[in-house]
Amino acid sequence: MSDAANPRHAVVTGVSSGIGAAIAARLLREGWRVTGISRSAPAVTEAGFDHRAADLSDPAGLEAALDGLAPRALVHAAGLLRTNPIGSLKPEDGQAMWRLHVDATERLANRLLPAMPDGGRMVLIGSRTATGAPGRSQYAASKAAMLALARSWAAELAPRGITVNVVAPAATETPMLRDPARAGVPPRVPPIGRFIRPEEVAALVAFLLSEEAGAITGQGITVCGGSSL
Repeated sequence: MSDAANPRHAVVTGVSSGIGAAIAARLLREGWRVTGISRSAPAVTEAGFDHRAADLSDPAGLEAALDGLAPRALVHAAGLLRTNPIGSLKPEDGQAMWRLHVDATERLANRLLPAMPDGGRMVLIGSRTATGAPGRSQYAASKAAMLALARSWAAELAPRGITVNVVAPAATETPMLRDPARAGVPPRVPPIGRFIRPEEVAALVAFLLSEEAGAITGQGITVCGGSSL
């Protein structure tokens, strides 16, 4: 299906699992056409979905995956978490998170936003941890940088009606939550008594991509179940 046949076309990264998969599923239910970008293909059979395999940390691979795409919306949901306390910080971990959360964000925006139609949308999946957390300094730094990028681009693109926002969840029930790499810094259950559900994050993202959200831009919106109270 072409963009002319269905102009509501979104590119979503990290669709193989977790928040990215939930966002893709939500948008498909709402009638969007979705191009998913991730290393492995998700089990999606709905019409309107196509997948492009790419390692978002590999510049050449990402550039190739973006060939021919001209979406109305872009959602960067792919994420990586490595935890280490000060004194045991690993430069390679910090670099890996920076490549995925910052470098890939820049490449996605630089390639797709200039040609995005007026009134388009970009949403980045950040983290409540961006404000700082023990044992997660490198992760927090990379997620904080995403908000700086989003606010800068929001100011640049406001005259064209293109909005750029960050959705920042607290601990969310995804495979990342059970990753052994974070064993030294276990997630905290929010005050609501449970972890955030990916579908709850996806619902907010879907709203931010809607026409009704046209006045919301340059914002970091926290979904934390009361963790920030």
